[in-house]
Amino acid sequence: MKNSIEAVVFDLDGVIIDTEEVWEEVRRGYVAEHGREFLPDSQDRMMGMSTGEWSAHLADEVGVPRTAEEVAADVLGRMAGRYREALPLIPGSVETVRALAARYRLALASSSARILIDQVLATAGLTDVFEVTLSTEEVPRGKPAPDVYLTAVAKLGLTPEVCVAVEDSSNGLRSAAAAGLTVVAVPHGVYPPAEDALAGAHLVVQAITEVTPEKISSL
Repeated sequence: MKNSIEAVVFDLDGVIIDTEEVWEEVRRGYVAEHGREFLPDSQDRMMGMSTGEWSAHLADEVGVPRTAEEVAADVLGRMAGRYREALPLIPGSVETVRALAARYRLALASSSARILIDQVLATAGLTDVFEVTLSTEEVPRGKPAPDVYLTAVAKLGLTPEVCVAVEDSSNGLRSAAAAGLTVVAVPHGVYPPAEDALAGAHLVVQAITEVTPEKISSL
């Protein structure tokens, strides 16, 4: 018997706000200022990593001559500055979130730092829409590990079987699938997910506006 969906757990970057390019631009510029270059797989690997994980990657593997803690503070400060200048909301994302909130309980499971999550939701007017908001820096492991989704579901007092995840990146899709949620993929146009990650999705849509209450109820 199919479980009835009770909650939707959103990713943030690439689903509600279009920041993957901003993240790459800020981190590449920061690395270049320190005379270093991204590794060939740095961008793909860092999508979904927690703050502690990507800052350690830049410090330890890319070779930025700062501690991981200093790298995190430097980069997060620059990202917050960019958000203050202009919040890059994905068209229709706020309306989609509100439409789903009218029927389902909502949570947020993001790889962004807590300071950025809170700022984005406040600026977008969505702070009160989500019952639970969680950063991967608040769980043991970042995406693609299932920790952030399992914890978000637990904080809702639910089981993964009655929750849907809305994700865009390879590591995010893998994380949600590993946690046992029903996965909706909204592939990013510039950073499309890997085929193996996309294969784990129960539904693939081309835009966040296609994630309607009716489609969620049919899963």
